Amino acid sequence: MAARGKKGQSQLGQTAATVFAANDRMNQMLIEHLDEAAWTAKPPGKVRPIVAIFTHMHNVRCKWVRLSAPHLQVPTQLNRARCTREQAQAALAESAARCVEMLTEALDGSGRVNMFSRDALAPSWPAGVEMLCYMLAHEAHHRGQVIMLAHQLGLALPYKASDGIWNWEKLWKECGSHLPLC
Repeated sequence: MAARGKKGQSQLGQTAATVFAANDRMNQMLIEHLDEAAWTAKPPGKVRPIVAIFTHMHNVRCKWVRLSAPHLQVPTQLNRARCTREQAQAALAESAARCVEMLTEALDGSGRVNMFSRDALAPSWPAGVEMLCYMLAHEAHHRGQVIMLAHQLGLALPYKASDGIWNWEKLWKECGSHLPLC
């Protein structure tokens, strides 16, 4: 990461934390508005069900925290065969909180988190904005899968959810942002 002042690093860490919190709010919105039948419905083809997608997202977050910030409490992983919507929502909220802590420490200049490990078999990267970008891309990919699968199952999400995930200003505000949006 390029050299920047302590205030700039702190601001970057806070912004990354808010962006990841907004990212999790999007996941929560989808689960809240998802038709109950879609949660465990078997999609056509060799595709994992929606429950497995959300449990995967949580479990990958746990891995990121365990490998990149082992000093933080790693949440318990979910079992995709037995996970309820309520369990997924609570677990995603917890793993999001740990990821927010990890991102804050990675980008605040404290040195507490200095490497991002995506997987034990993948190369680690220096902690930086790239870490946040990777994490957001991973989750956005899976949100797209969920929206598409719900539609294919004939249980499309209501407009409030599928379009609501694009209302960034509202999401940022809900997640505590006090930054002026230019």
